[in-house]
Amino acid sequence: MTWEQTENYDVLVIGGGCAALSAAITAREKGARVLVLEVAPKCSRAGNSRHTRNMRLAHETTFPPYTGAYPEEEMWENYLKATGGVGDLDLARKVVSGSSTVLEWMMDHGVRFQPAIAGTLHLGRTNAWFLGGGKAMMNSLYRSAEDLGVDIRYEAEVVDLDIRERRFHQATVLQGGTERIGVAATAVIAAAGGFQSNLTWMKEVWGPPADNFLIRGAPHDTGTVLKILLDKGVEAVGDPTQAHMVPIDARSPKVDGGIVTRLDCVTLGIVVNKSGKRFYDEGEDFWPMRYAIWGRLVAQQDDQIAYAFIDSKTIDKFMPSVFPALSGQTIAEVAEQFNLPVDVVTATVDDYNTAVQPGEFDHTVLDGCKTKDLDPPKSHWAQRIDEPPFYGYPLRPGVTFTYFGVKVNQHAAVIMEGAEPATNIFAAGEIMSGNILPKGYIGGIGLVIGNVFGRTAGEQAAAYVKTIQQAA
Repeated sequence: MTWEQTENYDVLVIGGGCAALSAAITAREKGARVLVLEVAPKCSRAGNSRHTRNMRLAHETTFPPYTGAYPEEEMWENYLKATGGVGDLDLARKVVSGSSTVLEWMMDHGVRFQPAIAGTLHLGRTNAWFLGGGKAMMNSLYRSAEDLGVDIRYEAEVVDLDIRERRFHQATVLQGGTERIGVAATAVIAAAGGFQSNLTWMKEVWGPPADNFLIRGAPHDTGTVLKILLDKGVEAVGDPTQAHMVPIDARSPKVDGGIVTRLDCVTLGIVVNKSGKRFYDEGEDFWPMRYAIWGRLVAQQDDQIAYAFIDSKTIDKFMPSVFPALSGQTIAEVAEQFNLPVDVVTATVDDYNTAVQPGEFDHTVLDGCKTKDLDPPKSHWAQRIDEPPFYGYPLRPGVTFTYFGVKVNQHAAVIMEGAEPATNIFAAGEIMSGNILPKGYIGGIGLVIGNVFGRTAGEQAAAYVKTIQQAA
């Protein structure tokens, strides 16, 4: 085995998504010499970030890209409601407060935004949408990093980290799948994502049901760096079974289908399992507040499959799906195409229709259109499914990223065994999201965690480098 020692860098960033680039740009702007190691080839760089569309940002702005103000305290209440408030609330508050600075930072680094999008996502007021989507956003950040002089290497897989006495010394990197290189740096930032694409690890956690999971995100998020850090004494945080898991079209690819595979029609109709029975309140809350629990709900059904049914009144009220719906002139025709028990599905729809109460349907607000004496109930957006043609979609759990990761403090430093922060090891993004997202999700907060903690990690790593340089 041939080893080649590269020149030393001030800051080594492991990962290639929003968190990694936010960290790299910030560290470079603070004067550090920065190297980014992205495991993917250039054509598919940026991990899950390239599949994103928007960010949830607290603001008082009432003009584009927003449709109205979204105060910090409202975002905080949304976070607490979605997660149950059982995460590290100090770190969560840092994200919510820091979100108000993200838009300006992004725009300063070339990212452009578009007008808000209507529909069941209800995000026009709360979220800023990228012009060109996540890939355009990440291309802008890469361009900014390169202009600043950040070095970037693709197809660079970190396979080991030399960590001794809470201090990072060197990374072992497999370059291009063949050449092993030692990369030394004064500080390291781990921003390499979760372990959702490691199907073996997922099956260890979930058992046989994991065979039916679809991985919406990047195929390179295998948790290699996460496992190395845990093996080297970094404290873990979170439940390995918890993840950003949403209902996606069951016809989607096994890996890397991206955000277009998500189905946003659940609140507009009903969802049944393979037995033809409903199993949860489809109208509990706005979709961005609940879609991340629905993937888990589907995962808990037999064979990890479910089916959404809507009618012609609502087919045009959600983001168009990448796969066409199955349709029929009767509910029975649609159920037959799914090989569902037709009599049971028909009875389920009839019972639901009977339970729907009079009300003024409005999918843009919590309209109070509900059912009566139905278990489970539907709390909002309940209207009869009675106008043909009828439509159906098959649903599978779509895993975006896992919440199990490394514990960090306010300075993005990882916490080692014994509750001591590492001297020069920082983390940002999905790899530490479990500190803030023990469960649940609110749409658009993942990138905010990545940017806020990415910038924090970049600042802290650069400050540590300067301290070392001054002491030399």
